[in-house]
Amino acid sequence: MGYTIDLSGRVALVTGASSGLGTQFAKTLAASGAAVVLAGRRIERLKTLRAEIEASGGDAHVVTLDVTDHDSIKAAVAHAETEMGTIDILINNSGVSTTQKLTDVTPEDYDYIMDTNTKGAFFVAQEVGKRMLARAKGAAPGTFTGGRIVNIASMAGLKVLGQIGVYCMSKAAVVHMTRAMALEWGKYGINVNAICPGYIDTEINHHHWQTEQGKKLISMLPRKRIGQAQDLDVVLMMLCSNESHFVNGAVIQADDGFSV
Repeated sequence: MGYTIDLSGRVALVTGASSGLGTQFAKTLAASGAAVVLAGRRIERLKTLRAEIEASGGDAHVVTLDVTDHDSIKAAVAHAETEMGTIDILINNSGVSTTQKLTDVTPEDYDYIMDTNTKGAFFVAQEVGKRMLARAKGAAPGTFTGGRIVNIASMAGLKVLGQIGVYCMSKAAVVHMTRAMALEWGKYGINVNAICPGYIDTEINHHHWQTEQGKKLISMLPRKRIGQAQDLDVVLMMLCSNESHFVNGAVIQADDGFSV
């Protein structure tokens, strides 16, 4: 017996949608019937993705978003809801990293990572969460009360990795942020969960897996392979579905067993 998750009538905001996991998440949600708001700074790439989604019969809209700018967050969420309707699903995906020893991290490096991965993720979720809460309390109109927030953390938030210590710290904060939001907002029907991906092949890191260092890393993985972006689809769809109302505060490892 097959099982289909239908997100028709739902509006999903995907941050960092211009590449990598964000692009895949947006395509997957659109293919399941959600109207998708593509958010990020690289507008031309977002427009190209919108055209691709629309060509496949989906519905997409583009908004400019810089998660390190609080005014930009507020404006993007307001614009999204004006154009597409109330946001029912947030995929909180924007993230950056640097590779260096902890002793080489500068204040600028630290702020670069934390401002996007932790502070930016928090205030995006807060802005969307406030609107979901208002609808749940009857203080704002909306046909769907409650909501689904999926924070994209990382296995690096659960297992410390060399050379990316500050990134690990930032994603560990996202894990606890997820649990805090789940605890505070769950009674209003807002489910907040996190996905912790392992090593995924994306356009940003694709070249690395062909290098000697990359091949050595792959050989150290439990099943000596890296994942593809679509490997996260099943977890994403489960957390976004209407049927996932009993899943709240979950931190799901999708890393092929690396962090075990």
